[in-house]
Amino acid sequence: MARGLNKVIIIGNLGRDPEMRYTPSGKPVTSFSVATSRSWVTADGERKDATEWFNVVAWGNLAEICNQYLRKGSRVYVEGHLQTRSWDDEQGQRHYRTELVANEMIMLDSRAPDVDLGGETGEPGY
Repeated sequence: MARGLNKVIIIGNLGRDPEMRYTPSGKPVTSFSVATSRSWVTADGERKDATEWFNVVAWGNLAEICNQYLRKGSRVYVEGHLQTRSWDDEQGQRHYRTELVANEMIMLDSRAPDVDLGGETGEPGY
């Protein structure tokens, strides 16, 4: 079977402050949302804008860095892969969530501190 590719790169702004928690085994995981915007001109000459929201998850050392340095409004470059997980709620209803699992993050704000944001993810399999 041919090998596939699942790689996502986005540049945008955080929609909310990061939220960090720990797995039962003690591994840090941080989640946040990033908005990306695009604009285009229609055939009629009308300018259109659209915003796409991404749910981002970072694991391990990267999770701690994201939680420490990012805030709502921060401009970031995020690289990783898409992953969809599912769960059943109390009523037995199936839910799905697609997330960008980050393995690289670069702060693009001019006030960003100079830190090494190496790509250790340590993400678990779902």
